[in-house]
Order: sequence, then C-alpha cells, then structure tokens
Amino acid sequence: MNAVAENNHTQADLNRMGAKGLKAVLNILDKWGCSPEQSMSILRLPKATFYKYRSKPESIRLDRDQLSRLSYLLNMHQSLRIVFENRDNVYGFMSKKNHNPFFNGRAPLDVISSGEFADLYETYKRVDTLRGGLW
Repeated sequence: MNAVAENNHTQADLNRMGAKGLKAVLNILDKWGCSPEQSMSILRLPKATFYKYRSKPESIRLDRDQLSRLSYLLNMHQSLRIVFENRDNVYGFMSKKNHNPFFNGRAPLDVISSGEFADLYETYKRVDTLRGGLW
C-alpha cells in the first residue's frame, strides 16, 4: 500500500472517497441513460470489476486516472445542475445531439463513451463553460 498519496491522502482515504464518488457517478450515469457498456468505457473498468464495484462499492481500488474520471463526471453534473432548473434538462442534456463544433451533431454521452480521457476532458470543458466556467 502506498503510504501517502497525492495531497497527503492515504490509500484508505482515496478508497473511501472513490467509493462515495463511484456510487454518485453510477447514479448519475444511470440517470443520463448510460448502458452498462458505456459506463464501463467511460470509467475504464472491466466488466467483472464494474459489477463488483456496483454491488460492493466499498471494495473499490481506483487508480488516479479513474479517480480523475469520477471528478470530471461529478463536476459536469454539478455544472448541469447550475445551468438547468428542469430535471429533464439536467439529466437529458448529455444524451441530446449537440451541434456545436466539438460535438458535430453527436451527443456528449456518445463522445465520452469512447473511453478516451481526452474526450471526457474536452466534454467537461464545454459543459463547464455553460455555467460560466473560464478556460
């Protein structure tokens, strides 16, 4: 076990935060209409691990990339909650086709389902900009 991780968090701290974050993210992904396959790709989790963590989030052991993915997804959700008052828009935005240049008619959910970290990051930047975030 790594005694001290980034920001002076122990591995146990990261695991606890990861378990809480994963539980929230899985709920959000479900509300966005993600299939299990899309969720696995977005979170970069193998099938067996995905279902294990889904049923026992306290058993989680995520790497920095996966923790970053949780953070971006939670922040996107928060941005959508700030921008939209209507629950249908908060949860429906990610599955609606978007004709802005980066998305080119694709839904943000389709973009992040590639599993590529860069796609998740670029989508996060654009969603965050909706609420007035600066880049």
